[in-house]
Amino acid sequence: MLIVQEVAPRDGLQIEPVWVPTETKVALIDALSAAGFTRIEGGSFVSPRAIPALRDGDEVFRAIQRRPGVIYVALVPNLKGAQRALDAGADELNLVMSASQTHNRANMRMTRDQSLAGFRDIAMAVGDAPSAAASLNGTLATAFGCPFEGRIDEDLVMLIVEQYLELGMQGITLADTTGMANPRQVARMVRRVLERVPAPALTLHFHNTRGLGLANVLAAYDAGARRFDASLGGLGGCPFAPGASGNICTEDLVNMCEEMAIPTGIDLPALIALSRTLPPLLGHELPGQVAKAGRNRDLHPAPQDLIAA
Repeated sequence: MLIVQEVAPRDGLQIEPVWVPTETKVALIDALSAAGFTRIEGGSFVSPRAIPALRDGDEVFRAIQRRPGVIYVALVPNLKGAQRALDAGADELNLVMSASQTHNRANMRMTRDQSLAGFRDIAMAVGDAPSAAASLNGTLATAFGCPFEGRIDEDLVMLIVEQYLELGMQGITLADTTGMANPRQVARMVRRVLERVPAPALTLHFHNTRGLGLANVLAAYDAGARRFDASLGGLGGCPFAPGASGNICTEDLVNMCEEMAIPTGIDLPALIALSRTLPPLLGHELPGQVAKAGRNRDLHPAPQDLIAA
């Protein structure tokens, strides 16, 4: 089983210049829940000045139709954002820090040590709140490479993973924020991290900037990883890293899994139909391929058509 966490409502929409109305965001999340996703990153609780496209996170989380078994994840940058997300009913708080000091300063406006101190405050606040059932996930951005610093030391990645675990993070995400990873590097890092983190708690987040996104998924899967972020239509990108194109495309990933008989539990035709609603909504084409080309099984001619030809 391969678990796909859909991140389009947060990571996908955060850099879109077109305002997507709150009710449209809610409808998108509800449609994703109905399509079989068990994990959806529904929004971000950052300053509206920093990411105005997601300034309605509170309203979105309060309006979605929650389905049993679906975990609705919120990205939070600090204690104030975490408290807002908890009040809005987020099931999981995603805390993000970059392995690259330069990228962390650009993205979070602080050093790694300052980010970790903030995470500690969040962990303590969640632990001290008996009514807070939310879990904590620690994302390590630029884990495979940074456009400012180049290749990231794998021992540094492991050190930060240990720091995350010491803070009480139940989940760990390794993020290839700007699409610099390659399959051999990915397999090596996944095997190392799985020595400290159980497979159900590890997520891989790949971008397709250089065309290696799905190849990296396969490398990680073969190394034992089972959970992956993906974005409907291939939406997304990092606003603080030059040349960072979108995340791997959800329907392309699910289609690959179906072709390889790897179950995901996701309704691919429904997913393709949903992806095809995005270009008119956002005003531009998306990089995903399957929504344009269709599934293989939909293109096979019937036997009588073959005879007639």
